[in-house]
Amino acid sequence: MADTKKKRYVLVLDSKKCINCKACVVACKAENGVPVGKFRDWITEERRGTWPRLMATFDPEQCMHCENPSCVRVCPTGASWQRKDGIVLVNYDDCIGCRYCMIACPYNARYFREDLGVVDKCTLCAHRVDKGGIPACVETCPSKVRVFGDLEDPSSDVSQLLNTRRYLVKKPETGNGPQLYYLL
Repeated sequence: MADTKKKRYVLVLDSKKCINCKACVVACKAENGVPVGKFRDWITEERRGTWPRLMATFDPEQCMHCENPSCVRVCPTGASWQRKDGIVLVNYDDCIGCRYCMIACPYNARYFREDLGVVDKCTLCAHRVDKGGIPACVETCPSKVRVFGDLEDPSSDVSQLLNTRRYLVKKPETGNGPQLYYLL
């Protein structure tokens, strides 16, 4: 019998735990064959203060797998599309490399693959998720910054975190409905 329960995959991130080791970046590149100089996920570093009171914060970032993704809306061929579980993907066979989706994404989460002539982005390792696994970036993070799961499942770790902790989403004013939640 097919699983008819609705799913909505999201990531919850606790940036305070990030040590900027970039294990997530390396795991993603290895898992997905991301070319040198390109990234599906990255760490943004912010430094504040003056000597001797300095502070650095690290923010893991990637595609937000939005509820209402502008990248999908502007794609003239339908190459950018969204699965029923919320994962936003690019079908390389239909991508004409126009890069409209790159312009439409307020998170700069897409890049152009010169070697293939297409736009690429994070897939939340859909090939792993479809087999019951988790994204490579989540699996490899030594400080457990990233939590992946089904938002529609009230007993999932992501649902529990979002019900018990304060969080924010980046650029909510865009109307895209980003599905990466940052714990406060």
